[in-house]
Amino acid sequence: MSSLILLNYMIKNIKKIKGGYTIIETMIAISLFLIIVMIGMGSLLNANLLHRKSQDMRSIMDNLSFIMEDMSRNLRTGYDYYCSDNLFDSDFITASSCPDGGHLIAFKSGTDDQQWVYKIELSDDGSSYNISRSIGGESVKLNPEEVKVDSSSGFTVTGAEPNDQEQPFVAIRLIGTITSRAGETPIPFSLQTSVSQRLIDIGGASPSPVPPPNPNPAEEVGPPAS
Repeated sequence: MSSLILLNYMIKNIKKIKGGYTIIETMIAISLFLIIVMIGMGSLLNANLLHRKSQDMRSIMDNLSFIMEDMSRNLRTGYDYYCSDNLFDSDFITASSCPDGGHLIAFKSGTDDQQWVYKIELSDDGSSYNISRSIGGESVKLNPEEVKVDSSSGFTVTGAEPNDQEQPFVAIRLIGTITSRAGETPIPFSLQTSVSQRLIDIGGASPSPVPPPNPNPAEEVGPPAS
């Protein structure tokens, strides 16, 4: 009898040792694992989306900075500024200021005397404005589709007229919104810079380029030393 009792006790202990997880415990463990994985994947996808959005915004802002730099550089080396709010104006013979601002600025290039024109004009669908550049009558749109320029953007020019005892000065302002992807909330932007004409134009009818310095000062002929 004692042997049977001992045998039964050993069998019960063996069953306890070989016992594993139940189905409910396994399902709970798998569910917790899936929840943790889903949270981690959501955070990873969200971080990737923010990174792509940041890259898109950086690319668009670089494009806007390039447009500002392009206008500033060409205006700085140009002359005979003509500013107006009439986008259909084509008579750029007489230099003209616009202290109250305008959406068009024309000038002659300092390198080849060609007529350059920058415009901030209404888009084809009428929902926003675009920045365009025209050289010799050939117009090119500068801003990407993601950039919507506001009507408050424009140019302010002072001192463009000859014999006004004032050096020509241009202020450029670009105001609008950026939408990097469809359905996203537009992000506002505001850029402004100012440019002064490089050529001296104070009290003269037309500016003349400043001659470059003589690379060999020793060759210059001057009055004999006394």
